[in-house]
Amino acid sequence: MNGTTPRTVIVVGSGPTGLLLAGDLAAAGVPVTVVEKRPHKISNLSRAFVLHARTLEQLDARGLADGIEAKGQALDRLQLFGRLAVDLTVLPSRFRHLLVLPQYEVEAALQQRATDAGVEFAYETEVTGLAQDADGVTLQVRTADGESTALRAAYVVGADGMRSAVRESVGLPFPGKSVIRSVVLADVKLAEEPENVLTANAVGDAFAFIAPFGDGYYRIIGWNRTRDVPESAPLDLDEIKEVTRLALGRDYGMHEARWMSRFHSDERQAPAYRVGRVLLAGDAAHVHTPAGGQGMNTGLQDAANLGWKLAAVVNGRAGDALLDTYEAERHPVGKAVLRSSGGIVRLAMANRPWTLVARAALTTFLGRVRPARTRLLGQLTGIGVAYPAPRGAHRLVGTRVPDVALKEGRLYEVLRQGMFVLIVPEGTHDKGGDRYTVTHWAGDRRTALLVRPDGYAAWASDGEPADGGTISAGMPDSIDSYSFRA
Repeated sequence: MNGTTPRTVIVVGSGPTGLLLAGDLAAAGVPVTVVEKRPHKISNLSRAFVLHARTLEQLDARGLADGIEAKGQALDRLQLFGRLAVDLTVLPSRFRHLLVLPQYEVEAALQQRATDAGVEFAYETEVTGLAQDADGVTLQVRTADGESTALRAAYVVGADGMRSAVRESVGLPFPGKSVIRSVVLADVKLAEEPENVLTANAVGDAFAFIAPFGDGYYRIIGWNRTRDVPESAPLDLDEIKEVTRLALGRDYGMHEARWMSRFHSDERQAPAYRVGRVLLAGDAAHVHTPAGGQGMNTGLQDAANLGWKLAAVVNGRAGDALLDTYEAERHPVGKAVLRSSGGIVRLAMANRPWTLVARAALTTFLGRVRPARTRLLGQLTGIGVAYPAPRGAHRLVGTRVPDVALKEGRLYEVLRQGMFVLIVPEGTHDKGGDRYTVTHWAGDRRTALLVRPDGYAAWASDGEPADGGTISAGMPDSIDSYSFRA
């Protein structure tokens, strides 16, 4: 690990965010080492259980979605609170559902992809500090045998969770607060199978959530507002049963708990996602309440945004300033997720008269006003995320491009090359190059559209090329121009 080159990137953390990012970088020819303080294993004690449509699209662009879908359970409605259920079948996506799948299954698929792409893994290796200069970053680590050593890389990405050692090493604060204390978790077997794939409800001071692992065990998440105890307080199955009965009316005959724990749910966000040659992604940059299942999904979207940009810079195809657009585009998204997930959990646990009235009014409003419901759906699933476009840009620039039909196949199949994709009308010729590949609309659409590797529109034109010219003659020369500063 000490023999790193100036092109090397070190990713700290082997959760879903770090694995997706490492795999993208390696696929782009960047030497990558993943540093992880845990032993080499995929934990089945993960908290995330939901993959939303936009995340499934990103996995589709990496050839992973179909295999992951086969292991999960699709759900076409998302119950938020009370009578408010969000219909996912109206999504403008190939994935008109959410997928219930334990996080460790996602990690397993991403780890295999990263390994196949040549990523090196350094397990049981803990970050103890770092220093950076004009040429790179020196990462201080302690290995499993207690030895301290230094690793050198051009860039370091901290994807090492809420207690990120990378974030602390660069001196970034993590402002926010604990929203819910003494949440209980358990993996149990049930004598009675729940009626729905996901079961959740809140009654009075109690909330409970049940989701299947697929191996005969179920994850129980519960919270009793009246029981505020330290995380170190003893926890037994009787307490899990009690909060489940309070919230759901019964405990489904739960037994054989293989694991139980307490935790607290925080809302926090780092003020910056980049400090020089050090960047943050996933829970190291932002943490949210679990409401809406947006946490892991937001981290994976961070990785999809950062991966192609960091690869372009490290490979000498873009200037270092391109990395500033990662924070400019993703920090507002993290902030929006903090608002939406926090709002959901507060409304779900409403117990005062004015908050109950507000929840009822909002439920009625969203049920009757389609544009508001569509906006909520886009926020929860990531489908509605768009990035600011430069003044005067085409109306499509900055928006998510759906999986459109092409003469050469589906767009997200073509995106598996990891390149920009230029879609041109039938009969239009363009040679492409090492920056982008050229495809053609399956229909008679006349717009030329350049799609970034993360599936967002980078440039578009409704005009025809001049005689003897090509569509690409109107595109900007620099990759830096294909990201959008807020």
